[in-house]
Amino acid sequence: MADLNTDIRYIKGVGEARAKAFEKLGVFTLGDLIAYYPRRWEDRSQLYPVRDLPEGEYACCKAMIAQPPTAARIRGGQTLVQVRAVDEGGVLDVSFFHQEYRKNVLHPGETYIFYGKVEGGGVRRRMVNPLLETEGKQLLTGRIMPIYPLTAGLTQTMVAKAVRQGLDQCRDLPEDVLPDGIRQAHHLCYAGFAYENIHFPASEEALNTARRRLVFEELFLLSCGLSLLRQRRETVAGLLCQAADMAPFYAALPFALTAAQRRAIADAVGDMTSGRPMNRLCQGDVGSGKTMVAAACVWFAAQSGWQSALMAPTEILARQHYENLAPLFARFGLPCALLTGSTPARERRAILAGLQSGDITLCIGTHALLTADVQYARLGLVITDEQHRFGVEQRSALSHKGAAPHTLVLSATPIPRTLALIIYGDLDVSVIDELPPGRQTVETFALGEKYRARLNGFIRKQVQEGHQVFIVCPLVGEDDALPDERKAVTAYAKALQEDTFPELRIAVLHGRMKPKEKEKIMAAFAAGESDILVSTTVVEVGVDVPNATLMVVENADRFGLSQLHQLRGRVGRGQAKSYCVLLSDVQNDDTKRRLKALTQTNDGFRIAEEDLKLRGPGDFFGSRQHGLPTLKAADLSCDMPLLAESFCYFYVIKKLLTQGFQYGFNLCKSSIIDCFRYIISFLSCFQSKFLLFYYISFLVFTLVEQFNALFCCSNLLFSFFN
Repeated sequence: MADLNTDIRYIKGVGEARAKAFEKLGVFTLGDLIAYYPRRWEDRSQLYPVRDLPEGEYACCKAMIAQPPTAARIRGGQTLVQVRAVDEGGVLDVSFFHQEYRKNVLHPGETYIFYGKVEGGGVRRRMVNPLLETEGKQLLTGRIMPIYPLTAGLTQTMVAKAVRQGLDQCRDLPEDVLPDGIRQAHHLCYAGFAYENIHFPASEEALNTARRRLVFEELFLLSCGLSLLRQRRETVAGLLCQAADMAPFYAALPFALTAAQRRAIADAVGDMTSGRPMNRLCQGDVGSGKTMVAAACVWFAAQSGWQSALMAPTEILARQHYENLAPLFARFGLPCALLTGSTPARERRAILAGLQSGDITLCIGTHALLTADVQYARLGLVITDEQHRFGVEQRSALSHKGAAPHTLVLSATPIPRTLALIIYGDLDVSVIDELPPGRQTVETFALGEKYRARLNGFIRKQVQEGHQVFIVCPLVGEDDALPDERKAVTAYAKALQEDTFPELRIAVLHGRMKPKEKEKIMAAFAAGESDILVSTTVVEVGVDVPNATLMVVENADRFGLSQLHQLRGRVGRGQAKSYCVLLSDVQNDDTKRRLKALTQTNDGFRIAEEDLKLRGPGDFFGSRQHGLPTLKAADLSCDMPLLAESFCYFYVIKKLLTQGFQYGFNLCKSSIIDCFRYIISFLSCFQSKFLLFYYISFLVFTLVEQFNALFCCSNLLFSFFN
């Protein structure tokens, strides 16, 4: 009798060789196999007459072979087999490349089901390399078929047959981890039905029902896990900082902090004086002043004698932080040090000695801060900048340099708050939602290639006015191969220099350069020694050149909205009016909508919401993102309502367990009071009785939902204890 831990090689039809291929996909056991969900589904249940086949789409039709197939040799040594099939009202011409055996197995008079991409129009259609099955012996047509992620050695048919065998062998085995109270309250199906219909749905409705159940279960369990992370953190004793007046620090700044910056600082100070370790994410838009929040935390920790470490993803950004913060802390007599991979040996030894003795208050660096020989006397605060570029292990390694130090992570990539709960479930979140006074709004344009001449004239005009220009090229090559980046950027810069701007000074920057070389080029650009910097996205984060007023992004359709917003943030840092031009000739609707969204707002949080909606969280930060949970069924770009639902129910259960049913009474009481308060406060705002009725109905519905959650969770707990 098979169970969920049965090795996959013992599933009928798998064997040793295919088991090794499945292992590459992370499938080792029967339980892994039935939880290996399709990435999409194809509806092959509808049969079209040949003349009605939808052009340009994948579709099924039934047709009879009308004449013997013909075979011919074509270029490259391949064989082309062609055959004509017909039905009552149309003709289907079918071509098979490199499938010579088809010539001998297709016979006139036989009827097949064809599934493929339709070409042509009218009564005559074409398909190339379609899937076909004999009528009455269908396994892959006549139904909604799962489409799985594959690897070498596996086909869709192999995976589908293995999953079918797996489901048949463990039909009654999947345990229903959701309690009946929650399952019934959310109208969720049983686990067995969900597993069967996520792979082989009986209908579109059954597929949606199955997916909703599996998504809710996954997000509910995720909510439980995140709560455990928070509880574990709250039980750890943290390094205590003594209360200190922040006025001296504020007075030393040459500018006034925004209210949002002060709120974030107050959040952090509250954590650091609470007796538990601070674990806080400070996120804000480009130029919102996160670095000053970090500086305030360093100063506050130093008042209690604690050292701080600030880790940046690149040497350029680390040096920029050092140049900005060292003079500030020098006013208070707090020594700073810069430690990177290129720090000379003698200077490095002096820095290490200063950290071990406690003489250095703040050490700013890159991954060099993680090496074993970097030891601190009293490490009390760890700060990571642009933290989504670091893995969990790297952040943890820096924190382990001290005894439960406070942790502050900074991100200039605005993240929708619900997604932030997932990625940073063990962190508290502070949001800097306003920019400092005087910060420029960057005017953004999405243009096609036909505007190239006008754009070149605008670039020349910006340089003639004494400003500088960034031009960003996307990488060429899906795998970011070593030669491609150099070739793309260098060749483009050479063409600009020789053919377009022979009179201007053009520099080249890409991520494959050595750190010292990149430092030299960026320093020269910041000093005004070059007019145009042609670069890859190495300039995306942290580079500060106030004199740069124009950002040009070639092939902007290849970037995500959040990444484009980061690139746009490299300009507009000075007093002059700044611009961003997004070049793309791609005409599909998604691309147009994405680029239009960027031209309509400079609000990074709105852009992040749109980016998540259009691309999903998997691509939200690009291929190098660390920290996103591996979700099998859920898609956070479209499952946000279920995420909120699962968080709500888990939160109510947790409160009922920890605070008793007094919490339930308080919830009901506050909900009723809030509902009537909102109704009264908005009475004067509605001139239309219909709108007023609609709004009151919405509030009552919300109130009923809260009572429903409370009632179901109460029943669940009663049944649990009884």
